[in-house]
Amino acid sequence: MNRQQELHERWQSVKERLASAVAASGRHPSEITLVAVSKLHEAADIATLAALGQVDFGENYVQEACAKQQDLLLNPACQQVRWHFIGHVQSRKAAQVGGAFALVHTVDSAKLAQALEKQCLAVNKRQPVLIQVNIGAEEQKSGVMAAALPALAEQVLACPHLDLQGLMCLPPVFDNGALARPYFAQLRALRDDLSTRLAMPLPHLSMGMSGDFAEAVLEGATLVRIGTDIFGARPPKKL
Repeated sequence: MNRQQELHERWQSVKERLASAVAASGRHPSEITLVAVSKLHEAADIATLAALGQVDFGENYVQEACAKQQDLLLNPACQQVRWHFIGHVQSRKAAQVGGAFALVHTVDSAKLAQALEKQCLAVNKRQPVLIQVNIGAEEQKSGVMAAALPALAEQVLACPHLDLQGLMCLPPVFDNGALARPYFAQLRALRDDLSTRLAMPLPHLSMGMSGDFAEAVLEGATLVRIGTDIFGARPPKKL
Protein backbone atom coordinates (compact mmCIF):
# COMPACT_ATOMS: atom_id res chain seq x y z
CA MET A 1 0.00 0.00 0.00
CA ASN A 2 1.42 3.38 -0.94
CA ARG A 3 1.23 6.47 1.25
CA GLN A 4 -1.73 7.97 -0.60
CA GLN A 5 -3.78 4.79 -0.15
CA GLU A 6 -2.81 4.56 3.51
CA LEU A 7 -3.92 8.13 4.16
CA HIS A 8 -7.18 7.58 2.29
CA GLU A 9 -8.04 4.49 4.33
CA ARG A 10 -7.06 6.08 7.66
CA TRP A 11 -8.99 9.27 6.91
CA GLN A 12 -12.06 7.35 5.78
CA SER A 13 -11.99 5.21 8.93
CA VAL A 14 -11.84 8.32 11.13
CA LYS A 15 -14.71 9.92 9.24
CA GLU A 16 -16.83 6.80 9.73
CA ARG A 17 -16.05 6.67 13.47
CA LEU A 18 -16.79 10.37 13.78
CA ALA A 19 -20.11 9.90 11.99
CA SER A 20 -21.00 7.13 14.47
CA ALA A 21 -20.10 9.37 17.42
CA VAL A 22 -22.19 12.20 16.01
CA ALA A 23 -25.14 9.86 15.50
CA ALA A 24 -24.82 8.58 19.08
CA SER A 25 -24.86 12.15 20.36
CA GLY A 26 -28.05 12.99 18.49
CA ARG A 27 -26.36 15.99 16.91
CA HIS A 28 -26.18 17.04 13.26
CA PRO A 29 -22.93 16.29 11.37
CA SER A 30 -22.63 19.94 10.38
CA GLU A 31 -22.06 20.83 14.03
CA ILE A 32 -18.65 19.11 14.20
CA THR A 33 -15.52 19.92 12.22
CA LEU A 34 -12.72 17.39 11.80
CA VAL A 35 -9.34 19.11 12.13
CA ALA A 36 -6.58 16.86 10.77
CA VAL A 37 -3.51 17.48 12.92
CA SER A 38 -0.67 17.47 10.43
CA LYS A 39 2.22 18.58 12.63
CA LEU A 40 5.56 16.97 11.71
CA HIS A 41 4.03 15.35 8.62
CA GLU A 42 4.92 16.28 5.07
CA ALA A 43 3.11 18.96 3.12
CA ALA A 44 2.48 16.25 0.50
CA ASP A 45 0.27 14.43 3.02
CA ILE A 46 -1.84 17.55 3.44
CA ALA A 47 -2.18 17.87 -0.33
CA THR A 48 -3.28 14.23 -0.57
CA LEU A 49 -6.01 14.66 2.04
CA ALA A 50 -7.09 18.02 0.65
CA ALA A 51 -7.61 16.38 -2.72
CA LEU A 52 -9.89 13.86 -1.00
CA GLY A 53 -11.96 16.66 0.54
CA GLN A 54 -10.38 17.29 3.93
CA VAL A 55 -10.53 21.04 4.53
CA ASP A 56 -9.27 21.80 8.05
CA PHE A 57 -5.69 21.15 9.14
CA GLY A 58 -4.07 21.85 12.51
CA GLU A 59 -0.44 22.80 13.07
CA ASN A 60 1.48 23.18 16.33
CA TYR A 61 4.73 24.89 15.38
CA VAL A 62 4.82 28.36 13.89
CA GLN A 63 7.80 27.96 11.58
CA GLU A 64 6.63 24.59 10.28
CA ALA A 65 3.09 25.84 9.72
CA CYS A 66 4.21 28.91 7.79
CA ALA A 67 6.53 26.82 5.62
CA LYS A 68 3.70 24.44 4.73
CA GLN A 69 1.35 27.29 3.93
CA GLN A 70 3.96 28.65 1.53
CA ASP A 71 4.69 25.24 -0.01
CA LEU A 72 1.01 24.59 -0.72
CA LEU A 73 0.00 28.12 -1.65
CA LEU A 74 -0.35 27.37 -5.36
CA ASN A 75 -1.37 23.72 -5.07
CA PRO A 76 -4.80 23.43 -6.77
CA ALA A 77 -5.99 20.84 -4.24
CA CYS A 78 -5.25 23.17 -1.33
CA GLN A 79 -7.06 26.32 -2.33
CA GLN A 80 -9.92 25.64 0.12
CA VAL A 81 -7.72 24.55 3.03
CA ARG A 82 -8.41 26.21 6.39
CA TRP A 83 -5.35 26.36 8.65
CA HIS A 84 -5.77 26.07 12.40
CA PHE A 85 -3.04 26.90 14.88
CA ILE A 86 -3.36 24.52 17.81
CA GLY A 87 0.02 24.79 19.55
CA HIS A 88 1.36 27.15 22.17
CA VAL A 89 2.13 30.59 20.75
CA GLN A 90 4.97 32.59 22.24
CA SER A 91 4.14 36.29 22.22
CA ARG A 92 7.27 37.04 20.20
CA LYS A 93 5.94 34.80 17.41
CA ALA A 94 2.50 36.37 17.33
CA ALA A 95 3.54 38.43 14.32
CA GLN A 96 3.70 35.21 12.27
CA VAL A 97 0.36 33.93 13.56
CA GLY A 98 -2.01 36.90 13.69
CA GLY A 99 -4.16 37.03 10.59
CA ALA A 100 -2.55 33.93 9.08
CA PHE A 101 -4.93 31.22 10.35
CA ALA A 102 -8.63 30.49 10.09
CA LEU A 103 -8.64 29.90 13.85
CA VAL A 104 -6.08 30.16 16.65
CA HIS A 105 -7.09 27.68 19.35
CA THR A 106 -4.55 28.56 22.03
CA VAL A 107 -4.85 32.11 23.37
CA ASP A 108 -3.87 31.74 27.02
CA SER A 109 -2.78 35.18 28.23
CA ALA A 110 -3.52 38.87 27.87
CA LYS A 111 0.05 39.36 26.63
CA LEU A 112 -0.53 37.00 23.72
CA ALA A 113 -3.92 38.52 22.95
CA GLN A 114 -2.37 41.97 22.79
CA ALA A 115 0.49 40.74 20.58
CA LEU A 116 -1.98 39.14 18.18
CA GLU A 117 -4.07 42.33 18.19
CA LYS A 118 -1.01 44.40 17.30
CA GLN A 119 -0.22 42.18 14.32
CA CYS A 120 -3.83 42.00 13.11
CA LEU A 121 -4.08 45.77 13.29
CA ALA A 122 -0.93 46.06 11.19
CA VAL A 123 -2.28 43.75 8.46
CA ASN A 124 -5.90 44.92 8.84
CA LYS A 125 -7.27 41.43 9.47
CA ARG A 126 -9.65 40.04 12.07
CA GLN A 127 -8.41 36.87 13.77
CA PRO A 128 -10.87 34.28 15.14
CA VAL A 129 -9.54 32.82 18.40
CA LEU A 130 -10.33 30.37 21.16
CA ILE A 131 -9.12 30.62 24.73
CA GLN A 132 -7.17 27.58 25.91
CA VAL A 133 -8.19 26.48 29.39
CA ASN A 134 -5.85 24.44 31.57
CA ILE A 135 -8.75 22.19 32.45
CA GLY A 136 -6.75 19.92 34.76
CA ALA A 137 -4.76 22.72 36.42
CA GLU A 138 -1.51 21.06 35.35
CA GLU A 139 1.64 23.07 35.94
CA GLN A 140 3.40 21.73 32.84
CA LYS A 141 0.59 22.67 30.44
CA SER A 142 -0.38 25.93 28.79
CA GLY A 143 -3.79 27.46 29.25
CA VAL A 144 -5.53 29.84 31.58
CA MET A 145 -6.84 28.49 34.88
CA ALA A 146 -10.61 28.26 35.06
CA ALA A 147 -10.87 30.95 37.76
CA ALA A 148 -9.02 33.43 35.56
CA LEU A 149 -11.01 32.66 32.42
CA PRO A 150 -13.61 35.48 32.71
CA ALA A 151 -10.92 38.13 33.16
CA LEU A 152 -8.94 36.86 30.15
CA ALA A 153 -12.10 36.74 28.05
CA GLU A 154 -12.75 40.40 28.84
CA GLN A 155 -9.18 41.23 27.83
CA VAL A 156 -9.59 39.37 24.53
CA LEU A 157 -12.86 41.18 23.87
CA ALA A 158 -11.03 44.47 24.40
CA CYS A 159 -8.94 43.66 21.30
CA PRO A 160 -11.06 44.81 18.34
CA HIS A 161 -9.24 42.64 15.79
CA LEU A 162 -9.73 39.41 17.77
CA ASP A 163 -12.96 37.44 17.41
CA LEU A 164 -13.55 35.26 20.47
CA GLN A 165 -15.43 32.12 19.41
CA GLY A 166 -15.09 29.68 22.29
CA LEU A 167 -12.76 27.51 24.34
CA MET A 168 -10.17 24.76 23.84
CA CYS A 169 -8.65 22.20 26.20
CA LEU A 170 -6.27 19.29 26.42
CA PRO A 171 -7.41 17.07 29.31
CA PRO A 172 -4.92 15.43 31.68
CA VAL A 173 -5.93 11.93 30.60
CA PHE A 174 -5.97 12.19 26.82
CA ASP A 175 -6.60 9.18 24.58
CA ASN A 176 -8.81 7.60 27.25
CA GLY A 177 -12.35 8.66 26.54
CA ALA A 178 -13.96 7.48 29.75
CA LEU A 179 -11.42 9.31 31.91
CA ALA A 180 -11.32 12.42 29.72
CA ARG A 181 -15.08 12.88 29.48
CA PRO A 182 -15.54 14.71 32.81
CA TYR A 183 -12.99 17.30 31.68
CA PHE A 184 -14.88 17.80 28.42
CA ALA A 185 -18.07 18.30 30.40
CA GLN A 186 -16.28 20.83 32.60
CA LEU A 187 -15.10 22.81 29.57
CA ARG A 188 -18.63 22.87 28.17
CA ALA A 189 -19.95 24.17 31.50
CA LEU A 190 -17.26 26.86 31.58
CA ARG A 191 -18.18 27.89 28.05
CA ASP A 192 -21.88 28.04 28.85
CA ASP A 193 -21.26 30.11 31.98
CA LEU A 194 -18.92 32.46 30.12
CA SER A 195 -21.40 32.90 27.28
CA THR A 196 -24.07 33.89 29.79
CA ARG A 197 -21.71 36.21 31.66
CA LEU A 198 -20.63 37.97 28.45
CA ALA A 199 -24.13 37.88 26.92
CA MET A 200 -22.72 36.62 23.63
CA PRO A 201 -22.57 33.33 21.75
CA LEU A 202 -19.40 31.27 22.05
CA PRO A 203 -20.14 28.54 19.52
CA HIS A 204 -16.94 26.51 19.57
CA LEU A 205 -15.47 23.86 21.84
CA SER A 206 -12.16 22.47 20.56
CA MET A 207 -11.67 19.18 22.40
CA GLY A 208 -11.11 15.53 21.62
CA MET A 209 -8.29 13.71 19.87
CA SER A 210 -7.67 10.28 18.38
CA GLY A 211 -8.44 8.26 21.51
CA ASP A 212 -11.24 10.29 23.04
CA PHE A 213 -13.07 12.25 20.33
CA ALA A 214 -16.26 10.19 20.63
CA GLU A 215 -16.69 11.28 24.25
CA ALA A 216 -15.81 14.85 23.32
CA VAL A 217 -18.58 14.86 20.72
CA LEU A 218 -21.04 13.56 23.32
CA GLU A 219 -20.08 16.52 25.53
CA GLY A 220 -20.51 19.13 22.83
CA ALA A 221 -17.23 19.37 20.91
CA THR A 222 -17.51 21.35 17.70
CA LEU A 223 -13.87 20.88 16.65
CA VAL A 224 -12.07 17.56 17.11
CA ARG A 225 -8.30 17.48 16.57
CA ILE A 226 -7.21 14.13 15.16
CA GLY A 227 -3.64 13.41 14.14
CA THR A 228 -2.29 9.91 14.75
CA ASP A 229 -5.39 8.05 13.57
CA ILE A 230 -5.22 9.90 10.25
CA PHE A 231 -1.50 10.29 9.60
CA GLY A 232 0.00 7.46 11.64
CA ALA A 233 2.88 7.81 14.08
CA ARG A 234 4.61 11.16 13.96
CA PRO A 235 8.23 11.32 12.87
CA PRO A 236 10.62 12.91 15.39
CA LYS A 237 10.75 16.68 15.41
CA LYS A 238 13.70 18.04 13.46
CA LEU A 239 16.13 19.97 15.61
